[in-house]
Amino acid sequence: MKIVIAGAGVIGSSIAWHLAERGCRDIRVVERGRDLGEGSTGKATGGFRCQFGTTVNVQLSLLSLQKLLRFRDEVGADPGYRPDGYLFLIRTDEEHDQLVAAQAVQHAGGSHQPRMIDRREVLEINPAIRDPEVRGAAFCPTDGFIRPMQILRGYADAARRLGVRFEFETDLRSLEPGVTYVNAGGAWAAELAPVPVVPLRRRVACTIPTNALPESMPMTIWTGDGFHARVRDGRVMLLQPDNPPDDSKWLSQLLRHAHDRLPVLKDIAIDPAHCWSGFYEMSPDRHAIIGWHPSIPDLFLANGSSGHGVMHAPAIGQIAAEMILEGKATSVDVHALRPERFAEGDPVSGPALL
Repeated sequence: MKIVIAGAGVIGSSIAWHLAERGCRDIRVVERGRDLGEGSTGKATGGFRCQFGTTVNVQLSLLSLQKLLRFRDEVGADPGYRPDGYLFLIRTDEEHDQLVAAQAVQHAGGSHQPRMIDRREVLEINPAIRDPEVRGAAFCPTDGFIRPMQILRGYADAARRLGVRFEFETDLRSLEPGVTYVNAGGAWAAELAPVPVVPLRRRVACTIPTNALPESMPMTIWTGDGFHARVRDGRVMLLQPDNPPDDSKWLSQLLRHAHDRLPVLKDIAIDPAHCWSGFYEMSPDRHAIIGWHPSIPDLFLANGSSGHGVMHAPAIGQIAAEMILEGKATSVDVHALRPERFAEGDPVSGPALL
């Protein structure tokens, strides 16, 4: 089988390695950038979690977690996985009920580590929080952080060792008969073929180097508005979604929340040289699109992960290889992620933040 993968990001490279590892030897990965990591993967912040509100995302995370724990042995690289946890903070009854409902989905889907905690335990886990409205949280100790570029390079290098060819500064402009194509184009997937994916810009602000917060601090998220903070490489990363994006207001609001909720940061400056933006590849229901294109023969879609692409790349690579080469039941049931679901009026439903 001759296979061409459009996109050398973490999902395209994961698919390439999983295909080659199963014995496929005629694989090309074409990438418009000059090198690995010039797209969304290189801009990813590196969160990993099993705390989702839909069964399919929970199970993708569980499969990815298994594969991250075997990554050194199977792929030959360090994925940088650190189980420092995720704290989804609760301020209202509505947020509490949303997280309790999501946790029931997580437990039913096989993720048994997430649990509800009270304010006392929140402050034990992250004593820097000074928000009097926080009453508790959902916490999972096996959630945490990964290194996107280490995972990408690990897959790409391992794929090359198995004979996969990577071609950079190359656009895939047409589909030839007799070739199996994989659309792993990320936020730009719709430029190759009709697929309901649009780019959504997200921004990150980083402080100057500081020890104000420990590197082991869990990802700390205010559920109501999505403001969150973590530490990477000695800098505090601050993030908050804004829809629609408004550059004139975003940073001032972000800093106001940071200083009010984590006052230890009040005298820690932002480093403009370490602030950046990147793109999520958003599908209409904020879930991945995995499967054969409904109207274009021999085109497989691995798109629309909606901000979860790096963490789910190990699972999506395995599932895509199973579907392309074997056509059998996959390691995770991804029927809910089939490309036809939007035309069928059957999108995945779940809470927006989770």
